[in-house]
Amino acid sequence: MAHWVSVWRAAQLVGVPRGVLQQRVRRGEIALQDGLVSTDTLLALYPQAELESQGLFERVTQIREDAFARRLRERLLPSQEVLAQRLFRQGQELADTQRHLQRYHALVIALRDHIRAQRADGDDARLQDLERQLNDGLARALATEPVDMLDVMDDVLKVVSAQVTLRPSGHQFTVEGRDTLLQAGLKAGLKLNYGCGNGTCGLCKVRVMAGEVARTMPTDCPVTDLERAQGVVLACAHTAASSELTLETLEASGPADIAPQSLVATVRAVKPLGVDTLELHLQTPRTHRLRFLAGQAVTLGLVGADGEDVAATYPVASCPCDDRNLHFYVPRRDDDPLALRLFDGAVRAGAAMGVRGPLGDFVLADGARPLVFAACDTGFAPVKSLIEHAMSLDAAPSMSLFWLATRPDGHFMGNLCRAWTEALDGFETTLLDGEDPGAGARQMAEAMRADLFEVDCDFYLAGPPAFVDGLGGALQRAGVPPRQVRSLVT
Repeated sequence: MAHWVSVWRAAQLVGVPRGVLQQRVRRGEIALQDGLVSTDTLLALYPQAELESQGLFERVTQIREDAFARRLRERLLPSQEVLAQRLFRQGQELADTQRHLQRYHALVIALRDHIRAQRADGDDARLQDLERQLNDGLARALATEPVDMLDVMDDVLKVVSAQVTLRPSGHQFTVEGRDTLLQAGLKAGLKLNYGCGNGTCGLCKVRVMAGEVARTMPTDCPVTDLERAQGVVLACAHTAASSELTLETLEASGPADIAPQSLVATVRAVKPLGVDTLELHLQTPRTHRLRFLAGQAVTLGLVGADGEDVAATYPVASCPCDDRNLHFYVPRRDDDPLALRLFDGAVRAGAAMGVRGPLGDFVLADGARPLVFAACDTGFAPVKSLIEHAMSLDAAPSMSLFWLATRPDGHFMGNLCRAWTEALDGFETTLLDGEDPGAGARQMAEAMRADLFEVDCDFYLAGPPAFVDGLGGALQRAGVPPRQVRSLVT
């Protein structure tokens, strides 16, 4: 018997990006019913997802070759309390199902006995036919049939992870391990509202519409009796106690919804990536984190009497899902006094640095088209942030990265790019070298044209003006709609 699951859960079960299933839905290969996918359809399209019916428990806990078991082992289990609550609720659902089945079975048996009693008073062919139908139906219902392994896998996932649906947006994400609702939502790339992340400010309040939550830590922010009666909780201090949860909350739709912030962060490390490129790692306070969107920039400034006028704006090179740790790729430039201080060793670990922002609208657009990222030199910083954010969203069917290096430091994060290509299905990297950004843009356009210009993609370009203008013009001449090209001059 077919089981119905959400597109998000279906992607988990068969081990493909959600965007791949969404594309198959648009092409008519997968039919949805009330937004749900049939497990029969999944098994027909992905037969490798079916497991053997024997020894399921041993396979899930011990087998080393099966893909599903491997994905399950890689997940961190929730706390014992949360795990117990999910198992208890699943046990309740099972008990309710068994009780209903027993009542239905008793009803059918009583109806059959009543028909037999009626037949004893006369030979009614219609009653005889009805009794035969009941007997055949009971035989089919009580017969032993092969178990739908996707159903069983779904039940296991409901114990080790929970699926959360947000209203009114309809966005979905999974809570795994010991993550709070806020942490899981940020890891999934959602633009949730929050401030401190530790239960102090109350900006992450959400309303529980369906399902159960469990508190993970004490909080200082008060929740009124009226809010509590309405199901309001702090997302940063609660996790999912049931396998399915529906929350009501507002999400940012774009950069305009992110308020300007100002905070003082601590320098954790200044690490050379090349002769003329440094990686700057800042860590924000636990009580004041930076809320930003992937691809945005911030203004950094030294804190102290000797650093009042030393400031510069850099794109953030890290993902918003780890909002306490901010990474930047700083090139050596004579007109950048902050960069000169960093390269001179005047800024060491433990130093205080002011952070103001976020700035810019070079962010991912909504949609499920293939993504093409093009960077030149340190334009890789915002592109890296976008790529990590896109990985969290798991909505793009494929991603391609083109990186042009015109500086002596070359592709200073080339190993990371190659690791993405090796580890992720549907991810490709092309590393190019050149001396002139404009000529490199033309070279990159030629490298793209063979297999990408004919595809309906979203393009993200970051680098110096000659590179962005050159590649943007080539995309326009190739017929790419302007709304599918976003660019940032670095």
